Amino acid sequence: MYDSRGARSSAWASAAVALGAALLLAGCSSDGGDKNGDPGARVTQQPKPADPFWVNPDGTAARQLAAYEKSGKKAEAAQIRKIAEQPVGEWIGPENPEKEARGFTQAAEKSDRTALLVLYNIPHRDCGQYSQGGAADGNAYRAWIDGVARGIDDRSATVILEPDAVLHLVDGCTPAQFHEERYDLLKGAIAKLKSLRNTKVYLDAGNAGWGHPDQIFQPLQQAGVDQADGFSVNVSNFYSTQDSIAYGKQLSAKVGGKHFVIDTSRNGNGPATAGDPSQRWCNPPGRALGETPTTKTADPLVDAYLWVKRPGESDGTCKGGPKAGDWWASYALALAKNSK
Repeated sequence: MYDSRGARSSAWASAAVALGAALLLAGCSSDGGDKNGDPGARVTQQPKPADPFWVNPDGTAARQLAAYEKSGKKAEAAQIRKIAEQPVGEWIGPENPEKEARGFTQAAEKSDRTALLVLYNIPHRDCGQYSQGGAADGNAYRAWIDGVARGIDDRSATVILEPDAVLHLVDGCTPAQFHEERYDLLKGAIAKLKSLRNTKVYLDAGNAGWGHPDQIFQPLQQAGVDQADGFSVNVSNFYSTQDSIAYGKQLSAKVGGKHFVIDTSRNGNGPATAGDPSQRWCNPPGRALGETPTTKTADPLVDAYLWVKRPGESDGTCKGGPKAGDWWASYALALAKNSK
């Protein structure tokens, strides 16, 4: 029987997000790197035609790269560079959504790129597990979404909306008394974000291992996927790109041919097959980075391969990991070393 925790999405580390936003708002370099440090640590943007998404030169992996370069750990630096030089999702925190969204999208605009934002603040989030939390109530969530929208304004952004939120309506994880409100909140968030001139929205739709598209397509429609640009699959999970495409195409056929995006951040070796099945989703060993982010994908229905989950950040306090969303250098190194 499927364990809903297999679709778990990790929360952000609030302090790290706040630091990242502060660095952006302080006017970080669009071409990256510490100009007073080792130039070998510089992180630059990827070629725009294939990868239009913004690389944060002050992200956690970039800072780890700079630290390794400074301490002369060249082998480790070379591995972490595999992560630091790729665009990853910026998970907007609960306290200052307008400020953070503005900081990230302004920095992306300065680099002539699109910001990849992840919104993960739905009330009763994560069913009380490692990434529990979310907005206090519906009104707080609407105000938070309004703040995000003000921060994005007319700048270019791609938004992954509420990992697991619809899935947990289907799998019984979210209590029934919260269902009607959640549908309303998701539909309202899509409408608000799509009112912006240059924002694309993908509503999360689970992963290839949780169940069957027949179980989720109507809930996705009820949540407003028809008004979105499409849906996302495999967020924070490990299912192969091939399996994710197959799942996404089956689901697309049931929701009007909607396009989708795939999180390939950690799916290079596919999902774990050993250990407690109910815990295979959480910091599994032996995983690898997947396809690097790009809009040049293997299928016309797949708009992009994205690194929505930030590789190297923990899924939660399991298998020796820090709290959900915290940077874990040894795990990041393992992901990079295991990748092709």
